Amino acid sequence: QVQLVASGGGFVQFGGSLRLSCAASGIKVGNYALGWFRQAPGKQREGVACIRDGAIYYAPSVKGRFTISSDIAKNTADLQMSSLKPEDTAIYSCAADQPLWCADNIATVAVGYNYWSSGTQVTASS
Repeated sequence: QVQLVASGGGFVQFGGSLRLSCAASGIKVGNYALGWFRQAPGKQREGVACIRDGAIYYAPSVKGRFTISSDIAKNTADLQMSSLKPEDTAIYSCAADQPLWCADNIATVAVGYNYWSSGTQVTASS
C-alpha cells in the first residue's frame, strides 16, 4: 500500500523560506517520479517541481526559487522554497507515479499522478 505524507507548511512573510517534506512508504522514491503540486483557491492544481532518475524539472513560476531533492535512504522528497511571494500561497501536496510523468511539462501533468499525499497549507504574506 502506497502512502505519502506531506509536512512542513506554515505562514511566512514575503521573501521568506519554508521547507516541505514528503515521506513515502510502499514505494522506493528512487524508482518513481516524485512531484510537488499546489492548488490555490479558485485555481487549478499545478505542478511546481519533480524529480526522477536524477533528473529534476521546475515550473517556470518557481524556477530559481524552489529546490526539490530526494533522500533514497530516508525515502523522502523535499521541497525547499525561498523568496516566497503571496502568489505562492496554496495547499501543497506531493505525488508519485511512473518516471515518465516527470518532465519539463510538470506544471500541467497532475492528472498523470496516481498516488497523493494530503495537503499542507503554505501562506506567504505581502
